[in-house]
Amino acid sequence: MKIKYFADTDTALLELNNKEIDSTLEVSENIYIDVDKDGKVVNITIEHAKENMNLPEFSYQEISKMLKSS
Repeated sequence: MKIKYFADTDTALLELNNKEIDSTLEVSENIYIDVDKDGKVVNITIEHAKENMNLPEFSYQEISKMLKSS
């Protein structure tokens, strides 16, 4: 996954994979989802990203499966 931020247009692009885009779905006025021919998400575009996301506080955290305590 890649996250790109275009400061000149205040747009964030979340690239989830590199499959060919079949269509784009408009979730809201500023959020678009690109899907492949099977309907799986390829990209998410967020316009006016600073308004719609908290970009300065972006972090990545991978959570492993929690073990059950006996």
